[in-house]
Amino acid sequence: MPVLEFSLGSTAADKADTPCVVAGVFDVAFSPAAAAIDAASGGALTRLRESGDFTGKPGTTLLLHGLANVASPRVLLVGLGARQDFDARMFERACDEVGKALKGMPVASAGVWLPELDVKDRDANWRVRTCALAIDHTCFRYTATLRTPNGGAPRLSKLDLMVDADARRGLDEARALARGVAFARELGCLPPNLCTPTHIAAQARTIADEHTGSVTLEVLEREDMQKLGMGALLAVSSGSATPPKLIVLEYKGAGDARPYALVGKGVTFDTGGMNLKPTGSMEEMKYDMCGAAGVLGTFLSAVELKLPINLVCVVPSVENMPDGAGYRPSDVLQTHAGITVEVLNTDAEGRLILCDALSWTCKRFQPQAVVDAATLTGACVIALGAHASGLFSADDALADQLLAAGNQSLDRAWRLPLWDDYRNQLESAFADIANIGGKSAGAVTAALFLSRFTEGTRWAHLDVAGTAWMPGRKGYATGRPVPLLTQWLIDRSM
Repeated sequence: MPVLEFSLGSTAADKADTPCVVAGVFDVAFSPAAAAIDAASGGALTRLRESGDFTGKPGTTLLLHGLANVASPRVLLVGLGARQDFDARMFERACDEVGKALKGMPVASAGVWLPELDVKDRDANWRVRTCALAIDHTCFRYTATLRTPNGGAPRLSKLDLMVDADARRGLDEARALARGVAFARELGCLPPNLCTPTHIAAQARTIADEHTGSVTLEVLEREDMQKLGMGALLAVSSGSATPPKLIVLEYKGAGDARPYALVGKGVTFDTGGMNLKPTGSMEEMKYDMCGAAGVLGTFLSAVELKLPINLVCVVPSVENMPDGAGYRPSDVLQTHAGITVEVLNTDAEGRLILCDALSWTCKRFQPQAVVDAATLTGACVIALGAHASGLFSADDALADQLLAAGNQSLDRAWRLPLWDDYRNQLESAFADIANIGGKSAGAVTAALFLSRFTEGTRWAHLDVAGTAWMPGRKGYATGRPVPLLTQWLIDRSM
């Protein structure tokens, strides 16, 4: 999972000895870097503007070669739009477009002057971090199962971020977040014959081995879960020949303080079980473990930053397959919490593995707060699309913290109701609770189901079904919600 190498600099744009210089152009003004290039080149950029060849329209780019008196052989211009409208989202969009352009160039490094720009209410650390992560994210290439990754062509590997301020904290955060996001994306993109519960446990082992002394790993096997009474988690795995795992990483950065806890849904492939998914709805179900990938990536980022907190990361991981031994609609399951669950649909499996993991995590670790992340419901995709993750919590303070972290990291969430009015949809005549609540408000009733297993603990749920991967055969896992959750942990450590 290679990530870009980041460094800080403050060289003048026209004098930088780099394969490519990146500068911004507003609709009626040049950025400082573009102004320096324009002056050195005898007004080359001014002539482009006057001719209408480059207007500074948001999201546009133009690559120039061999400008007179400019040290770099390439100058990449990116449109920034109107100066008075330039905000955090437009800054990130400009960085995304730069990444797309650089990804297709035969250059190993580039100097980017976008972090020098003023962005309302955002300091230099934020600008450096956001620029680095946006370009790194756009330049991501999946290579694990490709015979000739990148076709043998050169690829961008180093990014010099130019800023006239001390932004070392932003650089450190960019490096840690880039690793966590790349870890989550690589894990999410792997095919399900490789990314099994056993493989996820092995990847957790690499984190623990790399950070010996501060990180410990425990992996619970089927027999351990049977002793703990995790009947819901085990039922979901019962149709698969692949054994389930309950993966537990612990990071000690704050002595005996109560930890924060992250729990991630790790269904490495979801057929729907006996309620088999139709053709056209199953191909992307390798991504059903992206909640697990997200919390593991967040854990890695937090450890890389050496945050002064204690942190627990719990991943229940299974395959959901149809089989003669598999669980059925109308089965009643005994959970770790002692609550019985009537199965009305075996394709509502994520909440079943999470309920056992959540109740066990709350009981064993007594965390300050627990946040779970899961590709839980198609209903959340319908409600929010691909832009915002669904956020559910009965704790207003915790919800506000997570929303603020999402706005700061631009990995945004939107709070949805967790009202008791919806609870009657989960009533069952044969068990304490049913695992689905009907067609209406599916994301809400799924969250309400989970809330039964976290009572007495500050808890929030992130439904990332619409944000954890880009749909389509050429779509990648996105690494969300690593930025949001890592920012939330950074904020808790201050």
